[in-house]
Amino acid sequence: MTWHGNSWILFDDAAQVIIMVVNQLLLKQHIERIAIVRALPGLENLMCIIPALRALRAAFPHAHITLIGLFSPEIIKQRWRHLIDDFIEFPGYPGIPESPSVHKIPEFLAKVQALQFDLALQMHDNGTIINSFTSLLGARINAGFYMSGYYCPDPTHFIHYPDNQPEIWRHLKLMKFLGIPVKDDELEFPLLQTDFIELSKIEVTNYLPPDKYVCIDLDNFQRHLSAENLAKIAEAITERSYQVVLTGSAEQTNLAATVASLSSISSVNLVGKISIGALSALLVNTSLLICNNIFVSYLAAALHTKSIVILDGEVERWAPQDRQLHRILSSDYKIITEWIGFNSEGNLRQMSAKLAVTPAMVMTQVDALLSSKF
Repeated sequence: MTWHGNSWILFDDAAQVIIMVVNQLLLKQHIERIAIVRALPGLENLMCIIPALRALRAAFPHAHITLIGLFSPEIIKQRWRHLIDDFIEFPGYPGIPESPSVHKIPEFLAKVQALQFDLALQMHDNGTIINSFTSLLGARINAGFYMSGYYCPDPTHFIHYPDNQPEIWRHLKLMKFLGIPVKDDELEFPLLQTDFIELSKIEVTNYLPPDKYVCIDLDNFQRHLSAENLAKIAEAITERSYQVVLTGSAEQTNLAATVASLSSISSVNLVGKISIGALSALLVNTSLLICNNIFVSYLAAALHTKSIVILDGEVERWAPQDRQLHRILSSDYKIITEWIGFNSEGNLRQMSAKLAVTPAMVMTQVDALLSSKF
């Protein structure tokens, strides 16, 4: 066990200690151009690496950092220009499901190799496929994750993929492995003045009393709560003297209409009518968010907005980490371990049962969060 930074780290063997010492030298190398490989769709996959990028920027304040991925260049430029200087669209690669079109690969490689990156960081996944792509970027130093038995470009700068940790923490662990100081795991979604201007143009939002409304984001909810149960939750929240605001993508328009028709209260329906920026401005003054969308839950985490997040898988990987501010409800499958007999082959039968999330479960957390002062 060795003291490193502000914590104890348990090393499997002396070789890992040597690697950590070697990686301290990374900060002393002349690194001007850095490439980040994360070709996963969805802004939640970008926000997961923001704490690591913040540490990287602090370590190399003058480096030019290029993100290679599938995100919107415009939102990166607007929100995270202080962390990311440039963006290049991922061209596709054999074996990567999100590949746009592999015919772009030759032109892409010629372009990025000409940039002569000093450091390429594989922050995509466990590296079984993407590590060979990262190597083709032609960087002087490659670093990232790998899995035993698969291609590892450089054992000195590649760490075994920590698949049992939250998505945010595994990238911070990579930073620590590379000798880059890590300060915190805070998410961030910088707000713009235009976000509030856009929100104010939705007239009904101008009459929402600050800290007296609750947002329910409807995306993905049909997998967990029926329209009838959502209506019950909306009515219960209204009984507590809070205005209910429905948000979500345009695909949830019918669900929103059904919820409204089944409830006896008047909710503010913004489904399909609000952008990400305006939604973030809306969440600043809400008392509480209820959602089943990872990205929206990360917005709440970044804005320190209380939330109830309903997830159906990989809770520890994707859920916000502050379990006091953000309450997690899961309808994942559980195994009933009681003896229920043997099957025809003589083996003990086990039964799996889906633990449904109920309005009562949601309202228990609603009451707890609305009455809390943190």
